[in-house]
Amino acid sequence: MEWKAKIVKYKKQDRIAVYFKKSEDLIKRIKKLEDAKWSYSLDAWHLPNNEENRKRFKLENAVLQADKITKIEQFKQWLQSKRYSDNTVKTYTDALKSFLLFYNTKPIEAITNEDIIIYNNDFILENKLSASYQNQIVNAVKLFFRTIENKVMNEQLIHRPKSEKKLPNVLSKEEVKLILNAHCNIKHKAMLSLIYSCGLRRSELLKLKPLDIDSKRNIITIRAAKGKKDRIVPLSEKILAMLREYYKSNKPKTWLFEGQNTGEQYSEKSLQSVLKQALEKVNNKKPVTLHWLRHSYATHLLESGTDLRYIQELLGHSSSKTTEIYTHVSTKNIQQIKSPFDDL
Repeated sequence: MEWKAKIVKYKKQDRIAVYFKKSEDLIKRIKKLEDAKWSYSLDAWHLPNNEENRKRFKLENAVLQADKITKIEQFKQWLQSKRYSDNTVKTYTDALKSFLLFYNTKPIEAITNEDIIIYNNDFILENKLSASYQNQIVNAVKLFFRTIENKVMNEQLIHRPKSEKKLPNVLSKEEVKLILNAHCNIKHKAMLSLIYSCGLRRSELLKLKPLDIDSKRNIITIRAAKGKKDRIVPLSEKILAMLREYYKSNKPKTWLFEGQNTGEQYSEKSLQSVLKQALEKVNNKKPVTLHWLRHSYATHLLESGTDLRYIQELLGHSSSKTTEIYTHVSTKNIQQIKSPFDDL
C-alpha cells in the first residue's frame, strides 16, 4: 500500500489524514480532491471526513469502531455517575467492549438478541470462558442498551448459563490458627487475623481507617461495603490487643494498613502475597484465598450455634439465601451421624 489513512481531530474537526512517502504523483492526485490541505503539525495531507472519502480510503470500519469506543466511554461515565464500584465499572465496560468489538462490522443500532446468542456460542463457549463471564456480558449488554441506546433487550430470549451451586471452601480452626500465626511481622499477622475474626472481604480490610476501630464499644465500622452499605462487626479482645501492638509500632496515618509510603493504601496484590507466604510457611498445599478466611469465619460461627440471621448481618449479605449456603458446609450435625459401615 502506497499510503495510510486515519481519522484525526484537526482544529476541532474530524478530518481524514493521509500519510505516504513523498511522491510527486500522489501529491498531484490528492491535490485534485476537494478541500485537500497540507498540515505541518500533522505532517500529512488531510481531507473532509465524509462518506465519499471514507470509502475512497477504506475507513468505513474505522468510523464504526470510533462510534463504538465513544459509546463505551458514555456507558462508563454513566456507571461512574451512578456510583458503581470501580471493579463493577471495569468489569462491565470490559465485557461490553469485548461484545461490541466482536461485531466490528455491525452498527450498534442493528444489534439484536440473536447477536447475543451468537456471541455466546461463537465466542464464550468456543473459547471455554466461564459462566460468570457469560453473566457479566449479559448484564453489561442489557444495561448498556437500556441506558445508552434506550432499547430494551428481550430477557426471555437472552441465554444465561445455568447457575452453578458450588459450596464455599472452608478451613478447620486448626488450619486457620496455623495460617494466622505463621507470620512474625505484626502487620501481616494483624491483617490476616482481622479478615478471619471479622469475616471481612479483602477490599473492606484495605479500606479501613484507624477511626473505624471503636475500642470502647469493641466494634469495627465497615463503611460503604458491597451494595454501598455500612455495617458494624464485633471486635474481639484478642484482636484489639493485637491492633494496639501494631498501631504503636507502625503508626498508620490515613489507612489502618498502609503501603510502603505513608498515606498510601496497602495493595491487594501485596495482601495476597502475605497470605501466600503464610501458606508456604505452614506447608498448606490447598489453593487458599483470602475469601476462604471469610467463609471459615461464617461456618465456624454457625457451628458454634450463632443464629443464621446474625451471621447474615455480620457478613453484610442482602439476602438470607446467600448466608444459608453455610448450612451445607457446616459439619457439626453431619459428624454426629453414624455410618452404617461401622455396624458391619
